[in-house]
Amino acid sequence: MDKFMAYGGKITFGGDFDFEAEYSNYTVDYNDSYTDTCCLPGTECSMTYGMHFEAVFLPVFYSLTLVLGLLGNGLVLAVLIQRKQSWSVTDNFILHLAVADILLLLTLPFWAVQAVWGWKFGTPFCKITGAIFTINFYCGIFLLACISLDCYLSVVHAVRKKPWMVQASCLTVWLFSIFLSIPDWYFLESVYDSRRDKEECVHHYQKLSQSGFDWRLSSRLLYHIVGFLLPSFVLLFCYSYILQRLLQGSEGVQKQKAVRVILALVLVFFICWTPYNITLMVDTLQSNNTPVETCDGRNALDIALITTSSLGYMHCSLKPVLYAFVWVKFRRHLLDMLKSLQGSSQEFHMV
Repeated sequence: MDKFMAYGGKITFGGDFDFEAEYSNYTVDYNDSYTDTCCLPGTECSMTYGMHFEAVFLPVFYSLTLVLGLLGNGLVLAVLIQRKQSWSVTDNFILHLAVADILLLLTLPFWAVQAVWGWKFGTPFCKITGAIFTINFYCGIFLLACISLDCYLSVVHAVRKKPWMVQASCLTVWLFSIFLSIPDWYFLESVYDSRRDKEECVHHYQKLSQSGFDWRLSSRLLYHIVGFLLPSFVLLFCYSYILQRLLQGSEGVQKQKAVRVILALVLVFFICWTPYNITLMVDTLQSNNTPVETCDGRNALDIALITTSSLGYMHCSLKPVLYAFVWVKFRRHLLDMLKSLQGSSQEFHMV
């Protein structure tokens, strides 16, 4: 997955971190930190605007996303742990989903530092941080697909998973996500980018450039297919049948409420991640066929990658908000927990 789309074609995170490969179709002067030759032959494109936008926008946005996401997902974990004895299948999946979101969010401060000052933490920590991001990114998507499949089986076929099957499903998701992070462990390095005059945590595909295999394009295709298209197909398939069954009015009120929660999660997933994936597909097609014709076009695409990827990361912070507004059981349990804490606080002060 291309996790942070930085200006000038540098993709910061687990799929395409290679700023050199990003401009393999263009003539680039790597001794120039402020201009880049992309687009038409001989055209010098200034990187100043994109670098400034990245350095200002990303730290602010990531900081807000981090605070809101940790607070929201922390409350989700607290409510679920307090009500452990009454967990449903969906509750189990949401627990793992909240853990994945928290771990992903904890990597954001390091990428915010990189946007302003460059990567200051060395290659080993670059590999660790990038792999953690990749693992939890894929976990979040796959767990959402698992929730949708469980809802589909329950509503359409009246089949309920046994507890051991839920745990096995979660374990499989984590193991497969770890497998998908293997390229991060191998390719991620702290590399000096002379164009930007700072170190970058990027995938360094040049070490295998003589093999004749396009690792950068392959990583893009892996993300497009495994990280978005296949999960999207599963979600659309499940909910087309679920909505059809609900429209027939054959399900109970309680089950309909549960379906609304999951449906809201799916809608937010598409709202947050579809713009980024469309933009990334455009960038993939252009970088592997014909370059953008103008510097303005290249700049606009880079800015679009930064903003749409940030919208995707905000997905981690929006899910707890959805639980509070749509999930009646969660809202009730949260209020009960807060009242209990308030009562304990009053007793403490009385003592």
